[in-house]
Amino acid sequence: VQLVESGGGLVQAGGSLRLSCAASGSTLSIRTMAWYRQAPGNARELVADITIGGGSTNYADSVKGRFTISRDNAKNMMYLQMDNLKPEDTGVYYCNAHWRRMAANFDSWGQGTQVTVSS
Repeated sequence: VQLVESGGGLVQAGGSLRLSCAASGSTLSIRTMAWYRQAPGNARELVADITIGGGSTNYADSVKGRFTISRDNAKNMMYLQMDNLKPEDTGVYYCNAHWRRMAANFDSWGQGTQVTVSS
């Protein structure tokens, strides 16, 4: 599975951005997809995830009520709508796919897209 993110950029606090993640390859093997982010000097952290089958979602406490994760299985796309952005949301955002093949589990990562929120 290959992943490509897009949609990052520079935005003022209170603004919005929408990130996209395009999946290709063995997409039928994907079980869950997620967005992670990493700020300079910090560990990579989970922002939100979504199951491909049922669409169940999970969010980090810091983004609940402001971010919305969604997917379009027909287009092999995942999105992250980010509203009311804060400077602490700044970081590189990575798309992740967890997939299975022949009873083995795999993780794929995108190259990352920079999100910068100015105060």
